[in-house]
Amino acid sequence: MIEDRTRRLLDVRLARDQATERLPSVAAGLARDGELVWTGGRGRADSRTPDANTQYRAGSITKTFVAVTVMRLRDAGQLSLSDPIEDHLSLTEIGGSVPVAQMTIGQLLSHSAGLRAETAGPWWERTAGGPLTDLAASSLGSDAVRFRRGQRFHYSNVGYALLGAMVAAKSGKPWHEVVAEDVLAPLNMTRTTTRPQRPYARGYAVHPYADVLLDEPEHDAESMAPAGQLWTTVTDLASFARFLAGEDAGILAQDTLAEMREPIVVSDGADQAWTRAYGLGLELWNSASGIHYYGHSGSMPGFVAMLRITDAPGADTVLLASNSTTGFGQSLSSDLLTILADQEPYLPAEWHPAEVKDGLLEVLGAWFWGPAPHTLRLSGDELQLTRDGIGGHGMRFKRADDGNWRGLDGYMAGEPLKVIAGPDGRPQALDIGSFIYTRTPYDPDAAVPGGVEPANWHAPSQT
Repeated sequence: MIEDRTRRLLDVRLARDQATERLPSVAAGLARDGELVWTGGRGRADSRTPDANTQYRAGSITKTFVAVTVMRLRDAGQLSLSDPIEDHLSLTEIGGSVPVAQMTIGQLLSHSAGLRAETAGPWWERTAGGPLTDLAASSLGSDAVRFRRGQRFHYSNVGYALLGAMVAAKSGKPWHEVVAEDVLAPLNMTRTTTRPQRPYARGYAVHPYADVLLDEPEHDAESMAPAGQLWTTVTDLASFARFLAGEDAGILAQDTLAEMREPIVVSDGADQAWTRAYGLGLELWNSASGIHYYGHSGSMPGFVAMLRITDAPGADTVLLASNSTTGFGQSLSSDLLTILADQEPYLPAEWHPAEVKDGLLEVLGAWFWGPAPHTLRLSGDELQLTRDGIGGHGMRFKRADDGNWRGLDGYMAGEPLKVIAGPDGRPQALDIGSFIYTRTPYDPDAAVPGGVEPANWHAPSQT
């Protein structure tokens, strides 16, 4: 539990945003190590102060739920992320164009397919939905392509409508039933639904120049529902965040969750260091302070929501939901996380010695790529190879199912790390994607590509 002073600071920060942004109501929560440590509510929703059990529209956070069901199908061998959507959903039969049908599942998940952002005609978020055949006829024809596939990030609500339809086609049941059975039930998320259940917040627009409200419409979006239909609570979102951060709930493998968190396309257009990117159904953020986050934001007319998880030990998580079209301030989520981190520093788990098997101790230590010194360390179940004097985690490797070490990220992602034994049977070199690392710079006894000059290291010759 957090201290009373921390709780007071969090309450004040939330109250300030509710008043400044003129939110009819707002509910918030913070979680650490998967457990809610603070919740707060301001304003009125369903004739009472909102709490962690009050429903709000999740908006596009729905997309992450859909992405999880797609990745479950992938892991079950029922599809590949490189498959065209047409392989699993017959779009051309219902009026979709061939270019749309050839967009891959992975591109649709990461918003890199080049598909139109919204439907043709009236804005789908404020008008009643229709079946997939209507969507295909109006919005998936020859004018649906905005960019070449894989060219750039282009957020597409229509793309997630197609993914939800594909999940339904593969499973033989509506997408939301698949989400309920495969995700909500295992996580005990009993207050996440496709339509509101009391207590819930009604969605409003707040007049820009007066303190009066306008009711926003709410309806079943039907074919567009996978892009933003779900209603949820702070408590349920905390359960979902705990799963995304790595809790073994039997839904997805840890490697798959890590894959979803990898940046696929940069979404902020930055020429150098990116601040926003998109993975497989997850938004990714880099802060100016160097802290990384993942999760998803959401908005629908009358609602704005946020699920953001810190990519660090403790997985500090912020959960926000408001019933205003314009929503809370941009800094609210980061401010709440900062208060928690500053006032309640994370206490790491105790270090304990571990057993190292398979002769790994002989492999660890100093290695040289040419003349450049590196150090190989074992951290948990990962090998980390870092250039001496340079920060960061360097290159990371993990044992694959075949027992061999494979790169996790960076230049050597997916590449094998092989240990080459010398005549005495001890490690003499490392072969990483054909790069040879030796115990001494350019060891003449190792298989250095191109060989080593017989004279070896010497002073410059006199001319």
